Amino acid sequence: MTDTELQELVEQISTQFFAKPFRHRARFNSRLRTTGGRYLLRSHDIELNPKHLAEHGEGELIAIIKHELCHYHLHLEKKGYRHIDQDFRRLLAQVGGSRYCQQVGSGRAVMPYRYELACHSCGMTYKRKRRMDPSRYRCGRCRGTLQLRELK
Repeated sequence: MTDTELQELVEQISTQFFAKPFRHRARFNSRLRTTGGRYLLRSHDIELNPKHLAEHGEGELIAIIKHELCHYHLHLEKKGYRHIDQDFRRLLAQVGGSRYCQQVGSGRAVMPYRYELACHSCGMTYKRKRRMDPSRYRCGRCRGTLQLRELK
């Protein structure tokens, strides 16, 4: 789906479900990572995550568009457009938009622990992902000196 097709879809959803025109721009933003879309308060544009369309289909994208259009129309009408406002929750329930979007991608890869700091005095260990200079630190339990060991 291109940006022009997205623009037409957003305009169609706006007139069909809200009975109001969408007069600003809707576009895909591939840099969005943790959200399905966002409404920009200053420009009144809507940006949507293209990964949601690719992974979850057009139904999920339409639900996200309805959510962002709730922000859009309520903000322009000077009503409660934030997630905590009752106006927003009421309108979202009326049009059948989604409150939360599904998760996209496999998430961030978790880096394993590669190092361990061990206290000479009490034996307390601290796991670390990055190498560090143990002479600059002391044990949090007994204030003893630390030794750096590499984990395999």
